[in-house]
Formats: sequence, C-alpha cells, structure tokens
Amino acid sequence: MVGRGPGESWNAASPGFFPSGAELSQFLAEETEFPLRDPRDRSDLAKVSSYYVESSSRELLCDRLREMLNYDYIPGPLHRFIARVPSFRLVVATNYDNLLERAFREAGREFDVITYPTDSKDSENAVLWWAHGATAPSIVAPNELDIDLEKTTVIYKMHGSIVLNSGEWDNFVITEEDYVDFLSRMTTNSAIPATLLNYCRERSFLFFGYSLSDWNLRVVLRNLSRYLSPRRGANDKADPVPHWAIQLHPSDLEKILWDKRQVKIFDMSLDEVVSRLETLMRGA
Repeated sequence: MVGRGPGESWNAASPGFFPSGAELSQFLAEETEFPLRDPRDRSDLAKVSSYYVESSSRELLCDRLREMLNYDYIPGPLHRFIARVPSFRLVVATNYDNLLERAFREAGREFDVITYPTDSKDSENAVLWWAHGATAPSIVAPNELDIDLEKTTVIYKMHGSIVLNSGEWDNFVITEEDYVDFLSRMTTNSAIPATLLNYCRERSFLFFGYSLSDWNLRVVLRNLSRYLSPRRGANDKADPVPHWAIQLHPSDLEKILWDKRQVKIFDMSLDEVVSRLETLMRGA
C-alpha cells in the first residue's frame, strides 16, 4: 500500500492509505443514507456511526469497518519517528489502524499493546493486553495490569483497534454511546490501567495532530488532569509540568482551550515538525 499523496482523498474502492475520521464518516453516511445533509453532521463519525447502528445493527457496522480497514497500510513519517525515539515509552493512540505497531516492528523495537475493548462481553471492565510477541491477548482488569514502563514500551489504543486478519479481537469506540461508556469508565478508574496513569504523573505530554474541537478529547483531558501532579523543584516548590501540542492552523478557540490546560501549541504540520525534530536529533 502506498501512502497518501498531497491533496489525495481516500477511496474505499481502492484504499491505498487509512482514511481520516471525516472520510470514514462521510462514506458511512452515504452508505446508510444518513438523513442530515450538513457537511458538519456528515463528518461527525460518532453521530453517523450511532445512526448506522440504529438503522441496521452494531454487528453490521463492525463487519463493514473490518472490510474497509483491514489492510496492511504503510506507516508515515510520524509513525516511524515515534518508533525511533527510545524515550517514548508510552504512546497513546486513538486511531484504529496498526501503523504504529508496524513502524515499531520496522525499527526493531519491542513493545506491548493494550487495547480498550468495546465489542466483547468476555472483556467487559477489562483491557486486552498483548505482551511482546503474543498472538492473542490476555484479558486483564485495569488495576491488575503489571507492566514496568521503565523497561517496557507500551502502545495504548484508547479507542480500540483493528487486529489485522483476525476479526476476533477487533474493537471500536466509534458511536456516541461508545464514547459515553468510555468516559463513564474513566470516572471509575476502569478505562485506563492504573500502571499507565501512575507512569504519567509528573511527565510531559506531546500531542500530535489532536484538536480540542472534539468534545470527547476535552473530557478525556479533564479526567486525566486528576491524575497528573506538578513537578517538585528546588525547595520542594511545585512547578507546572510542560506539555506541547502540534496542530496545523488551530482556531482562536482551540488556542484558548490549549492555553487553559497549560499546553504550548505549535502551528505546524506533522511532516514539518518531524523533519525539524529529526534534524535536532541528528545534531545532538
């Protein structure tokens, strides 16, 4: 599979690269005859997916997603950059693809995968954990997951994932109801494993391409803030932990929202920031 070219749109009939959320939403809207015509509604993947389930079924939606997304796509510059940075021990992804996993394998790095499940009754109130090299996951309660993140790199798939060539473990946080369930589990500490939350304390976050126009991301960050602690500097003084976000052409509202969360935003494309960071790393 080739990567996405400049200005190129995703085509379900010949998918050379993974679709964006808006592209996937618009395709499902056409297929299910979504009744709203406003482009903003038709690009809202959670809303369109909820309608798809109501007008057909959850099973049909998941089957359709597998048909469209179960391809061996090629990682892009960002995936390969993340895989080459050894200090990135915890990578949190909200996409359903396996591009990060493939990039890590190409880089020869060992990693575990943890996925939030939505579509299996056997894994309710648990997470799916693929230890490095495992062909099937362990079903583990979030507070019982035992991983040393000083020694193990973890990719946490917050919104589920496609498992290539095996529909048994596919999971999708995709409908409005899925997001509500996920956020509800966050409030009871059963969505994100405690060992990951503990690792995040006093550490900085680097957000690649996320937009605070998504209400569910704002709620996730608000819940995460309960677990983050300021760093203790000289004289045991609490210093704010720095965080950064890379987002091309953020709106004025998004700038305010990032600033309120003490996140410094950089108005850059992902390709540009990867190029600059790689240059800095070569010069270090």
